[in-house]
Amino acid sequence: MKILLFSSLFPNAAQPNLGLFVETRLRQTMQRSDLQAHVVAPIPWFPFSSPRFGAYAKFAEAPAFEVKDGLQIEHPRYVVIPKVGMSLAPRLMYRGALRTVTRLCAEQDFDLIDAHYFYPDGVAAAMLAKHLGLPLVITGRGTDLNVIPDYPRPREMIVAAAQQAAEIVTVSQALKQRLVSLGVPDTKVTVLRNGVDLERFQPLDREACRQSLGLEGPLLLSVGNLVALKGHDLVIRAMQQLPGLHLAIVGSGPLRRDLENLIGELGLADRVRLIGQVPQAELKRYYSAADALVLASSREGWANVLLESMACGTPVAATPVSGTQDLITEAAAGRIIEQRSVEAIAKTLNDLLSNPPARAETRAFAERFSWDEVAAGQLAVFQRAAQHSGGRS
Repeated sequence: MKILLFSSLFPNAAQPNLGLFVETRLRQTMQRSDLQAHVVAPIPWFPFSSPRFGAYAKFAEAPAFEVKDGLQIEHPRYVVIPKVGMSLAPRLMYRGALRTVTRLCAEQDFDLIDAHYFYPDGVAAAMLAKHLGLPLVITGRGTDLNVIPDYPRPREMIVAAAQQAAEIVTVSQALKQRLVSLGVPDTKVTVLRNGVDLERFQPLDREACRQSLGLEGPLLLSVGNLVALKGHDLVIRAMQQLPGLHLAIVGSGPLRRDLENLIGELGLADRVRLIGQVPQAELKRYYSAADALVLASSREGWANVLLESMACGTPVAATPVSGTQDLITEAAAGRIIEQRSVEAIAKTLNDLLSNPPARAETRAFAERFSWDEVAAGQLAVFQRAAQHSGGRS
């Protein structure tokens, strides 16, 4: 079977950490089957690569085509209209990718299009699939279903794409229920949570990791982009109620300066460090160095950092957002923070650290989430979808 994977959330040479969860699922499925794939990962058009343009410069730096570990990846450009272009985004992505996808379909015999992220990617993929007469699979991953359907026109397009899709995947039960609430049949949606790479993420000596990273303990860790929804500010404020603990925050983003100011205002500069972006291969040292990981997000699809931390033997404390309650089901995994507040975060972390699970127990819990079951489920979804007609327009 050969698929065309379509998603703007896919790593590229200029943004190696972008959408790693999409690449990981694809590669894990390919490793366990005869599946072949070609990737089309659209990138917003931007003319300047100078560093002074910040994140936008990364768009210009990304290559038009690259081969990564044998996987061929195309990066067609599409126009993005900030702020006012939300309803136009799927059509613009479709038009930007059409020539590339049409050429690939003339050169190769694809069985289906596999789209990740419902909006605009899944809607644009539905247009492509209809034009080319290919079956379509769409995976919903978080904000694309938690937030975007609150806008009337995008909601209409999401529902239409879901109706067209031969199969739909979500990474949590909560995201499936969100689709069902929009009128999508329950039987059409398969829940396939993400797995964890148990070879990459393994427990390392805690003290050795702290020394090599220049960190002090006892240590809390927070991993995620420095954006409001991740709640890093709440965790920093909770540190006032957690004397004797240190906090390391891994990630980059637009709120770095605000968080630096907050740390200074609260007098926590000696206990809270902003680490910046860390390559995924290095994350295991940070997970292993920590006594607990804390995730204070206001929303998530499936937070991979939770499983990665557990695989390194480090328990987690996380707010009860989509996916989290599907995962933190035993004391060996950690604790649910029942309320997204400074007080609840502090109390939950105190409770967890006063009676932490053994590292071996936390690792054993994570071992239940290998990629074997997920890859088998993904392949079954593809096999069912490939039996559908795409309905060329």
